Amino acid sequence: MTGDCSQLINFIQKFLGTVKFRNDHVEKIMGYDDYQIGNVTISRVYYVEGLGHNLFSVGQFCDSDLEVAFRQHTCFIRNLDGASKTKSWLWHRRLSHLNFDAINHLARQGLVRGILKLKFEKDHLCSVCAMGKSMKKSQKPKSGDTNQEKLYLLHMDLCGPMRVESVNRKKYILVIVDDYSRFTWVKFLRSKDEAPDFIIKFLRMIQVRLKVLVRRIQTDNGTEFVNQTLRHYYEEVGISHETLVARSPQQNGVVERRSHTLIEAARTMLIYAQALLFLWAEAMATPLIPQVQDDSTGSPSSTTVDQDAPSLSKSHTITEIQSSVIPQEVEEDNLDIEVKKNR
Repeated sequence: MTGDCSQLINFIQKFLGTVKFRNDHVEKIMGYDDYQIGNVTISRVYYVEGLGHNLFSVGQFCDSDLEVAFRQHTCFIRNLDGASKTKSWLWHRRLSHLNFDAINHLARQGLVRGILKLKFEKDHLCSVCAMGKSMKKSQKPKSGDTNQEKLYLLHMDLCGPMRVESVNRKKYILVIVDDYSRFTWVKFLRSKDEAPDFIIKFLRMIQVRLKVLVRRIQTDNGTEFVNQTLRHYYEEVGISHETLVARSPQQNGVVERRSHTLIEAARTMLIYAQALLFLWAEAMATPLIPQVQDDSTGSPSSTTVDQDAPSLSKSHTITEIQSSVIPQEVEEDNLDIEVKKNR
């Protein structure tokens, strides 16, 4: 019950009786309606004229299969039934088809703002995920932990060229991953020639911003990473540049997996929305926040670099047109995938 009827949605004025408090004071119940708190709605809240505080019954909440817990000056309420199937799949699509264990981890740990602390359940396989995330068998992971501190080791990879240019005529994706925190930076480029200048600019910016020196950089042997411009810069600032054996992407598995994850998420979103391929950059930019926050294998804190949890208040899903099936002849070539539709 509340003493402020302006907080009620579509207030219905109706005398419903009286309420007696512990000091034997009696007040009239003059109406009721729903009470909105953020994205949570409490139904049938009484308006008691003259009441100076908002009151709620813990017993009624518990009778409605809700769990109530108090901690210092805060009250937590959790739905024991978890999220509905519809809401679970809505958040699955809204978080760029993130797996349900990761969604529950985000909600439970409060790593993003705007997602309810419910239990999200998977009741069937997602056909779009099966199509968009198909890949080869992974290699055996390394046993040793080489993490030292943030920015101690950066993994870099350049994906592309994409078959279709983005809206801004970009064809390449530069992915940079911090080995310690697994924090990821992504830059879309028009050509490989832009990579050296951007890498130097990025390294200067991130070292000043975080007040930490980059010690090692690991890349493949592509000319975008192995050239005189970067070699002179690394020698000048004392960065050790480590390159891989030719045709051995497994040696740079951290950034390779991150690149695959981002491409798979973008491809899955394009398939689900039946969107044109030139929107791949916009689709890839969408999953950056949840994917970065989800990967907590690198360090005790998945927000080591970015101290503030991202907000999902502007994260939306898109309407599904019709169900999809994967054709028998599909090549695993970045975003180049054809989709047959069931009529």
